Amino acid sequence: MNMKILVINSGSSSIKFQLIEMPVKKVVCSGMIERIGLENSKVHFKTTDFKLEEVHQIPNHQIGLEKISNSLLDKKTGVLKNVDEIDAIGHRVVHGGSSFSKTTLIDNNVKNKIKELFELAPLHNPPNFVGIEVSERIFPKAKQIAVFDTAFHQTIPEVAYKYAIPNKFLDENQIRVYGFHGTSHKYVSEKTNEYLKRDDTKIITIHLGNGCSMTAINKGKSIDHTLGFGPMNGLIMGTRSGDIDQSVIFYLVKSLGYSIDEVNKMLQKKSGMLGLTGFSDLREIEEEAKNGNKNCLQALQMNAYRIKRYIGSYASIMNGLDAIIFTAGIGENSDYIRDLVCNNMDYLGLELDGEKNKIRSNKIREINTNSSKAKILVVPTNEEIEIANQTYDLLV
Repeated sequence: MNMKILVINSGSSSIKFQLIEMPVKKVVCSGMIERIGLENSKVHFKTTDFKLEEVHQIPNHQIGLEKISNSLLDKKTGVLKNVDEIDAIGHRVVHGGSSFSKTTLIDNNVKNKIKELFELAPLHNPPNFVGIEVSERIFPKAKQIAVFDTAFHQTIPEVAYKYAIPNKFLDENQIRVYGFHGTSHKYVSEKTNEYLKRDDTKIITIHLGNGCSMTAINKGKSIDHTLGFGPMNGLIMGTRSGDIDQSVIFYLVKSLGYSIDEVNKMLQKKSGMLGLTGFSDLREIEEEAKNGNKNCLQALQMNAYRIKRYIGSYASIMNGLDAIIFTAGIGENSDYIRDLVCNNMDYLGLELDGEKNKIRSNKIREINTNSSKAKILVVPTNEEIEIANQTYDLLV
């Protein structure tokens, strides 16, 4: 059964999309809007014979999604003559809570549950929800499908997902580790196993973008993950703090006079690399570091340190390590970060080849030395293809 599936991946500061013909997985067009909410947002739109890169003011996700739909329907450069050509729209939804453990057809009940989870993923579920509502309006005949980031992590064992707080909070309120970026971690782990021609691997996937996370994956199953109840802890991110001592929050409120809402906003939107450097875009931070900006240099070192700490932790719980995988915008493109992370990791069998690390490619590649006991791989993620696969499988 042939379908045209539009995949919409609304991130915290970006929207990626692909129009994919299934089941052949042919990408008809693709694009991205990045730096949403910042000055000089960038719009990318590409078909087989047309490519556009422009700078626009894109203040929010709704404007961004409308820009995408207009590009798809443009009479000269678009790929659709009519909105009814779209059979289904696959939406990335970050937090599914305990309500959703698999890909789901969207109805009002599903939308209401996604809204209920806004507080747990305030940078993600709201733009995900906007994507659904705008798509329903623009493509009224298309089936709307939700693919949840949390689904891949349903295999995390209770000893890892349970917090050391009174049992009633898990039993009655489902407070636990859920995990995120699951679509990406699932995709690159499967591609890694195909590349290694094994399915019994012990690997660590490292997803580095504006949001960052790591997953310990044993024999294809997620067994631990850096993000938890909400997508804010673990690694240092673009604007999110990552791990922080809970006592700091209490001190900010009780001793420094901040409200809970102010602390939440600070940790979600004003911390991480932005709080440490004044920049949230890693490309700018790296450039500043190379020019001698000490705050930027230290922030990058802190970022790498946190990643190294989790590599050691996850290698220990799996009792071994076959490979680490760098993926997503920063993971795939920043040789600087990869070098910082892999430096002095020979104890775990990781040896980086500096020359291989500098090579740019859109294919899976090894960047380890020939003598490295564990592989160091760069695996381009394609959450959109994974979302299209899951959307198609649900509908046929």
